Amino acid sequence: MKIKSIDFSREYDLLKNKLDKKFSTVSSSGGFILGKELIEFEKEFAAYCGVKFAVGVNSGTDALYISLLSLGIGQGDEVIVPDFTYIATAMAVSYTAAVPVFCDIKEDTFEIDPKDLERKITSRTKAIIPVHLYGHPVEMRSILKIAKKHNLKVVEDCAQAHGAKIKGKKVGGFADCGCFSFYPTKNLGCYGDGGIIVTNSDRLYKKILKLRDYGRESKYRHVLIGYNSRLDTLQAGILRIKLEYLDVWNNKRKELAYYYNEYLKGIDEIILPNEKEMHEHVYHVYVARIKKNRDVLIKQLFDLNIPVLIHYPIPCHLQPVYKNLGYKKGDFPVSEMCAKEVMSLPLYPFLKKEEVRFIASSIKKLLLR
Repeated sequence: MKIKSIDFSREYDLLKNKLDKKFSTVSSSGGFILGKELIEFEKEFAAYCGVKFAVGVNSGTDALYISLLSLGIGQGDEVIVPDFTYIATAMAVSYTAAVPVFCDIKEDTFEIDPKDLERKITSRTKAIIPVHLYGHPVEMRSILKIAKKHNLKVVEDCAQAHGAKIKGKKVGGFADCGCFSFYPTKNLGCYGDGGIIVTNSDRLYKKILKLRDYGRESKYRHVLIGYNSRLDTLQAGILRIKLEYLDVWNNKRKELAYYYNEYLKGIDEIILPNEKEMHEHVYHVYVARIKKNRDVLIKQLFDLNIPVLIHYPIPCHLQPVYKNLGYKKGDFPVSEMCAKEVMSLPLYPFLKKEEVRFIASSIKKLLLR
């Protein structure tokens, strides 16, 4: 059996007729930039997240960057981010000329560690970016309590957590801003790059609208140093179609994760994903930890045509780009341990149960032989 990390053709087969119609509608309208489909999608996505406003932008990275700018983050400021995350979280801080300050994570859910976070706060700290990594929501109550105590802004990185919930409330609406990516592999992905910012603040909403479009107040009146960061109308149209399926697809991801858990439980060499009580995981990726010889196992799985990925092999503090910050190996022990152990198994809504069984049984045979 040959497995794919993700098979977009299966999704396209389901959506082909609707997508073809949408391509035609947008093409004939001529409204390719800030068109009707974008306006409608922004309303629909805001409603889905349970927030007042949503602003489509060029990418999830831009969503973080523009959110930080809207909150006044800039040179000389510090923003605390988890050390174990995709590099875009930290780079969005760097784009503002602020400094990313890394924080260790909790081993059970890979989320930012509130105790280490509070230790990293200084007089220059202005914001926190908790990351809902792999689809599991951060325990936001602790983060917001710390932020309130120290008068800090909070930006949720929801790039991997579309539809994830805490006590029934969807992520994105807990903080000053929530930032989502629509990269094609996400739970809700478009056919290119895309992102969105959600907020309940009327003031931030109006500022973000300007920042994404050259600081424009009216057609030829510019009041801010803004950027060209707009979600294309066609991509918004595609996302409108796929948003209708998001909850169904998330439930399918959870079902497949359950099968993985059942097939792989009881193997001492594997630590399976954890899901906190009252926190709804949407399994953007299914990440297990292999206690020893992970890289050997991955190679063996590739030999069986089972593609396995590592999200992420190098913690942010050990990335060459941040060498100037002075961090060293050993500074973030939990992040470093997870980077050596994590392994992402294929998981997407159109993966079949028998494929999950084949992957899991192959892992079991390799580890127990």
